[in-house]
Amino acid sequence: MSGLLLPDGTVVVVISGPGGVGKGTLVRELVDSDDRLWLSRSWTTRARRDGEAPDAYRFVTPAEFQAHIDRDGFLEWVDFLDYRQGSPRPTPPAGSDVLFEIDVEGAARIHDLHPDAVLVFVDTPDRAVQEARLRGRGDAEDRIAQRLAKAEEEVERSRHLPFERIVNDDLDRAAAEIRSLIENARRSRPT
Repeated sequence: MSGLLLPDGTVVVVISGPGGVGKGTLVRELVDSDDRLWLSRSWTTRARRDGEAPDAYRFVTPAEFQAHIDRDGFLEWVDFLDYRQGSPRPTPPAGSDVLFEIDVEGAARIHDLHPDAVLVFVDTPDRAVQEARLRGRGDAEDRIAQRLAKAEEEVERSRHLPFERIVNDDLDRAAAEIRSLIENARRSRPT
């Protein structure tokens, strides 16, 4: 995989964290309230969950995903639980900053390519809250167990990267904290 090719001055923001911590909700809030943010839509081979927005990901078959890998079409990708997910090479509109909603491994890859990226690790106050959110969105029992186990791995891996940590126990406050990080990065970018 080659590098992250974006215009000078582009702010890159990465939102990571375990499943069920509210990353998607925060990302929608950020993108809806900031027309300078462009969301890099991840690809996944998993099935869409009941009630999940059709555009939450680009839902593809394993063969489509593999073909995109073969064309070097991903900036980063990973086998995650029992499916694949990845970020296509970004092509944002001119003047846009780029937002990725990806796992910790993907964040590590983006950080390698763009060391000035704003890395944000979102979590719940505790695993009981995460479990309740996973149940609330309709995840199956076996998937909840997988995601809770994976959460501990992701938290441990995140400790080795320069993440800003946000506890999503209040959506408005969490979104405001992330907006502040983005604005700080915008103020400090080269002109």
